[in-house]
Amino acid sequence: MKKLFTFILAASLTLAMLTGCGTQTPTPAEEKDPVQTTGEENAPAENTEDPTAEEKPEPIYGNQIKNGTYQIEVSSSSSMFRIIDAQLTVADGKMSAVITLNGKGYEKLYMGTGEEALADTDDKCIYYVEDNEGKYTYEVPVAALNQDIDCAAWSIRKQEWYDRVLVFQSSTIPEEAMAEAAVSDGRYTSEVILSGGSGRAKVESPAELSVESGTITATVIWSSPNYEYMLIDGTYYYPINTTGNSTFEIPVSMDKDIDITAQTVAMSTPHEIDYTLRFDSATLTSK
Repeated sequence: MKKLFTFILAASLTLAMLTGCGTQTPTPAEEKDPVQTTGEENAPAENTEDPTAEEKPEPIYGNQIKNGTYQIEVSSSSSMFRIIDAQLTVADGKMSAVITLNGKGYEKLYMGTGEEALADTDDKCIYYVEDNEGKYTYEVPVAALNQDIDCAAWSIRKQEWYDRVLVFQSSTIPEEAMAEAAVSDGRYTSEVILSGGSGRAKVESPAELSVESGTITATVIWSSPNYEYMLIDGTYYYPINTTGNSTFEIPVSMDKDIDITAQTVAMSTPHEIDYTLRFDSATLTSK
């Protein structure tokens, strides 16, 4: 009898073990689709927030870059949406870029979120174009550099939108490609900083500016009547007044150091002194 009981108990335990394996809930790893073309759809987004990272640079817009085509770096919120090449084109204040992806998982892009793409028409989508090497390229508008830009990507295999965030980095744009900030024709005032010399000379701030056909002319009033001329880039400028403190009208650029040489007769003999002027566009006020 004891042997029979032992046999029945062992058989019951064996049956229970077999039944449990057959209905075991799969682990998250087992639930993943084993068939992956690129792994893009299931990959988590990169964590783009770095607590040790420096503060983001200011946005740069098309009217701040000279017309031309430039190689540019683009960061993506997803490591599976990897841009291996990007060419930025600037034309008359507007920017666009041809980006090349490392994979072929996306049929089209939409500049916005996936939710916005679903509510919009298909003609607003940007379909891929194969380059000479068979890579998928997309020509996308660029609102600004150094700024988060929403971009939804349509997965060919999954047939759904996936949200990405792109940042076009201004750090790769050559310094000589940067243009002056556009200022409309009119009359303005702007804070101006004078540096150099002995530190005793000053100019009135804010200074008056006039803009005509994109050329900015500043009225510079010194704190002394003893300046005979100003020399800028090989051109001499002479006072526009005969009484009071020396006043000059000179061409200027905003937010750039302007090297000048001014001759003063305040000392026993005339002396040329080097200075730097800088006009601050953030303080620009229309008159």
